Amino acid sequence: MAIRQVLHYPDPRLRQRATPVDLFDADLRTLIGDMFETMYASQGIGLAASQVDVHRRIVVIDVSADRTTPVCLINPEIIHREGVEEREEGCLSVPGVYELVERAERVTVRAQDGNGREFTLTADDLLAVCIQHELDHLEGRLFIDYLSRLKRGRIHKKLEKAQRVAL
Repeated sequence: MAIRQVLHYPDPRLRQRATPVDLFDADLRTLIGDMFETMYASQGIGLAASQVDVHRRIVVIDVSADRTTPVCLINPEIIHREGVEEREEGCLSVPGVYELVERAERVTVRAQDGNGREFTLTADDLLAVCIQHELDHLEGRLFIDYLSRLKRGRIHKKLEKAQRVAL
């Protein structure tokens, strides 16, 4: 397994829509392992393949405090949403930015595992928010897209400045 580089906003590759996975092989399992390793090393709770410049419909999540409940969703699709919740979100691709975002309180997702077996998962609380956040990445959306134009502009300027300083 290897730690992969996470793309940072405003990288245009983050806006690319992911394509379905149709081959469930050793390369896919290696990618999934790399994604978990990258997510854990970055102190994240979720990571979409798009964030590591692999534009396939793959998401890894672990919202447990002790990092013992990994979830992998391949070709995920939300099939049911209910309720409304507002929670502060952050993102490995938008470092240092945390904002309130409104999402469904509970979701049911249909996906495949690393061997191609289909399953459904119903989630609420942080897991439901994380699923919605990561699935947005597969569509080329970021959590900041839910914010006002003014807030997005401030975030964009802040991150551009941080990139200039880092160079």
